Amino acid sequence: MSRLTSLIFLTFLYCSASYAYTDIEEGQQKLLTKAGKLEPLNPWESAVLYCKAARNGSLEAYYRLGMLFAFGQGVPENREVAASLFATAAQQGHSEAGKMLETILYSSDKLPDCVLSNTKPPRGQLYSRGFNDATLDAVLSSLRKDRHWIINMVKQIASWHQVDPRLALSIVSVESAFQVNARSKANAMGLMQLIPSTATRFSVRDAFDASQNVKGGVRYLRWLLDRYNGDIELVAAAYNAGEGAVDKYKGIPPYPETQNYVNKVIHRYQSRRHAFNLGKL
Repeated sequence: MSRLTSLIFLTFLYCSASYAYTDIEEGQQKLLTKAGKLEPLNPWESAVLYCKAARNGSLEAYYRLGMLFAFGQGVPENREVAASLFATAAQQGHSEAGKMLETILYSSDKLPDCVLSNTKPPRGQLYSRGFNDATLDAVLSSLRKDRHWIINMVKQIASWHQVDPRLALSIVSVESAFQVNARSKANAMGLMQLIPSTATRFSVRDAFDASQNVKGGVRYLRWLLDRYNGDIELVAAAYNAGEGAVDKYKGIPPYPETQNYVNKVIHRYQSRRHAFNLGKL
């Protein structure tokens, strides 16, 4: 083989390897993006994707999967596994993983099976029956510590507007899973998923500002509670489908999405009547 032929061959190999590496990176990024969108609503499914990305060598996936195990989001809380994931990423230069490794105060080399082989991660207790079946107390107790300020804020704003804080928290948990920047395909925004017309109606200038969003959503809840005399089924149905739909059908509209939504809220709140209207609070 001539020197020129050898050079061409080596150049071809280098370019092929570069393209393959780029494809792998792009594939990992797609997995991370998809998993990030899933995490607020179904963290176990996002853990499945993080495991796959980690098997492909993504340091970010190691870090994110470590966060899920550290706080028991979708998977069982396991500080040993979390520490191992953080350590693996930190050793290769992931700074945030390094910070978490210092915070978690644990050392381990026990990586989860889903990173070592093509298996799925274990399901956390909250998600063994499905996230939608969880009561409000179960949801709040599983919430990451960095989101506890949202709970306190919702409680305070709800009490100011004579709305049972547990109802407001139930709505937030179903609507956005406590994600401040959540946005739906219908352009519902923020913690209480306000659509633009509702945001305008209740003087919310920035729907992604947590306090503005919750204030607007709680004011809407208070308005619906007055309109439907504290009937949580009708309030939840109207919050999801609009009061026009509830009035049209004189009850819960025959929309599967709305009916499922009402069931979730009732299960979270554990009551069909508003506590204030029952004189309990």
